[in-house]
Amino acid sequence: MRLSNKVALITGAGSGIGRESAILFAKEGAQVAVCDVNLATATETVSLIEAAGGEAIAIQADVSKAADAKAMIEAAEAAYGKLNVLFNNAGIFHAADGSVLETEEDIWDLTIDINLKGVFLGCKYGIPALLRAGGGSIINTASFVALMGAATAQIAYTASKGGVLSMTREISVEFARQNIRANALCPGPVETPLLQELLADPARRQRRLVHIPPGRFAKAVEMAQAALFLASDESSFVNGATFTVDGGITAAYVTPE
Repeated sequence: MRLSNKVALITGAGSGIGRESAILFAKEGAQVAVCDVNLATATETVSLIEAAGGEAIAIQADVSKAADAKAMIEAAEAAYGKLNVLFNNAGIFHAADGSVLETEEDIWDLTIDINLKGVFLGCKYGIPALLRAGGGSIINTASFVALMGAATAQIAYTASKGGVLSMTREISVEFARQNIRANALCPGPVETPLLQELLADPARRQRRLVHIPPGRFAKAVEMAQAALFLASDESSFVNGATFTVDGGITAAYVTPE
């Protein structure tokens, strides 16, 4: 019960890392505000939590819209009276996001709006709630691609996640003496429905797998377990960290045969 008596809000919690984190956080004692742009999938996550004896509410929110970001924070406080953990996890990886030479402006704008502006808005409206609760933990989902370059380009996604890293560091310093910690979770490639769809081509999939030392993609629950540590008091002196959970990709020069 590492999150006993805590209230956590998780965006993008209708699937993937967000869903696994919501389920795990609830299992560890948190009351969870399950936020997603798709209310149906958010409701499914809540049903899974409740079936296991946990407590959660579903909130529909487009994190790129200020009104939605503000409303989701208000809904969590209205339901549970406070907010202790803010997990800005929602994000997209668009199939048309490629090289800087070929990615269209609308794909760039959409990706930046959700992946970077969405985190900004979550923090803008979430931090006052954390302050009202006496402090708390912010976890922002970045990515290992923010730490290295790739010839398999995804320019908008990479830029957005680099922005999340920088923003998280600044927030971590600004609010450190107000009992708020902010850390960036940097996952490696995670086996989610989105990744499976993007890498349905075996050659495209292998192009990436060859660079992962364990020879497999991560599981969403493995990222949830890392997020749980950052959300809990066990990480009370972890602040401004680039918390890389990538199986060793960023540490590797060559990988095992």
